[in-house]
Amino acid sequence: MLVPSGKSRGFYQKPIGQQQVTDLNGIGTVLGARLCAVGFDSARTVLGHFLVLKMDKETFIQWLKEACKANSKQALDCYECLQEWCECFL
Repeated sequence: MLVPSGKSRGFYQKPIGQQQVTDLNGIGTVLGARLCAVGFDSARTVLGHFLVLKMDKETFIQWLKEACKANSKQALDCYECLQEWCECFL
């Protein structure tokens, strides 16, 4: 299990439905705005897509790079955040 960062700790302490897309690790205001522009306006919608992609690391990272122009580190941070959330709550 990863040791969560400060941003991650806050993410795990609130229900997913109350999380903004920018609450996800690796997603700041610029990437968050890009995700919102393509219909992913909350952490819940990104989580839903993560699950639709069967939590596949490579597929999710590639999707995030294409959807909002995330770099490899940002996409990996977001993947790890969602993976950890799923391990804790699903």
